Amino acid sequence: MLAGLLASTWWPNVGLAEGPPLRAAIMATYLVKFSPFVEWPPDAFASASAPLVICVVGDPLGRAIDEAASGQTDNQHPVIVHHIAAARPDAACHILFTEGTPQQPVEQGLAAVKGKPVLTVSDQPAPAAIKGIINFVVEDNHVRFEIDQAQAAQAGLRLSSQLLALATNVQRR
Repeated sequence: MLAGLLASTWWPNVGLAEGPPLRAAIMATYLVKFSPFVEWPPDAFASASAPLVICVVGDPLGRAIDEAASGQTDNQHPVIVHHIAAARPDAACHILFTEGTPQQPVEQGLAAVKGKPVLTVSDQPAPAAIKGIINFVVEDNHVRFEIDQAQAAQAGLRLSSQLLALATNVQRR
């Protein structure tokens, strides 16, 4: 039932013919919808109702991420978005999305939260050596994602089997 719900409601299977705004909207939706399939360590949240914070480096998704997160919750955690200039070790992020900026390349952004319970998400081309735990890819003109399960384990995160099953590629532990 869960797989059917996911497929019908938010695992987009639409082409990118409409260009960057549609791609940004699809990636923003994914970012918001990943959280129910991630188990954070108990101390990742200050309280049972503390917000789940999605940090976005720069403005690669425009308003699409704010719209996707508006009114959303994960369990009892309201989902909020912080647009930041650069990732820092002390940033209170649960999910970090970076495509890199002139001020902070992807590698530096990911390194800033390495070892922290942060779901890192990137949008790097296939040959890139440095990617987030989840990396968006475009296949057959559709936005998909790949997962590095080993990185997730190093960050203290557990990813659900449903999420792993939907990835185009999973690098196992």
